[in-house]
Amino acid sequence: MSTKIGRNDPCWCGSGKKYKKCHEEFDAKISYFKSLGHIVPDHSIIKTPEQIEKIKESCKVNIAVLDYVAQHIHAGMTTQEIDDLVAEKTAEFGAIPAPLNYEGYPKSVCTSINEVVCHGIPSDKVILKDGDIINVDASTILNGYFSDSSRMFCIGNVSPENRKLVEVVKECVELGLEKVQPWGFLGDMGQAVNDHATANGYEVVREIGGHGVGLEFHEDPWVSYVTKAGEDMLLVPGMIFTIEPMINMGTHRVDVDKNDGWTVTTHDKKPSAQWEIMVLVTETGHEVLCY
Repeated sequence: MSTKIGRNDPCWCGSGKKYKKCHEEFDAKISYFKSLGHIVPDHSIIKTPEQIEKIKESCKVNIAVLDYVAQHIHAGMTTQEIDDLVAEKTAEFGAIPAPLNYEGYPKSVCTSINEVVCHGIPSDKVILKDGDIINVDASTILNGYFSDSSRMFCIGNVSPENRKLVEVVKECVELGLEKVQPWGFLGDMGQAVNDHATANGYEVVREIGGHGVGLEFHEDPWVSYVTKAGEDMLLVPGMIFTIEPMINMGTHRVDVDKNDGWTVTTHDKKPSAQWEIMVLVTETGHEVLCY
């Protein structure tokens, strides 16, 4: 935890209240779980009410951007055209696409088709075809606050097998979300995701997971979907993170393109699907901020 605070000092959360009237009991509860050997969040992971409101404004833009893509995506368009849509709509809101130039990433959005698991780079050479499944992963910076979510789109006449994959990964997210409760654990969510994926004959990608988000693009905690209930980090009110499992029709193994250093594909070239939402842990449960 953070530096020791006196009971009559201003609370670390910025509320202006005395610590004893604000987060003293909260911190004591976290310390109790830590004494039992659990991984617990420090104060840097816990968002203040003011920060949460500003993050929600960024989320509104991100949702609007994906809604805009949903209205225009179709067979015959290039993934570069999707990137153009995202850049155009984000700019309309006075916001910035978070992926652009992030660690050298060259585009405003990620477009991952069929066997591409994630981080597919938009290109004027990649054209959406009837039967494709595609994940469009948009992330937004508004006034310095970050949001992040993705959606799957079925293009035209998608095979029953691929459509089921898309449906099941969304169900995985929804089942995982049900397990996001204050004073529970990230592993509660991770196991719910993994159990549903494997029950349907799929495998969950292990090397790539979700993450904290809001003040930065990627923050702690790192979020796995192959953990067990009762394990991983303690969930406390004020935490914000993504639930974004990548579910493969075949093996969980993945490869990273050696040429561009970004594009992740399934090792066996079978299809993969992903949905991503951004969730806030609340005093009574959770709130979905971005979808």
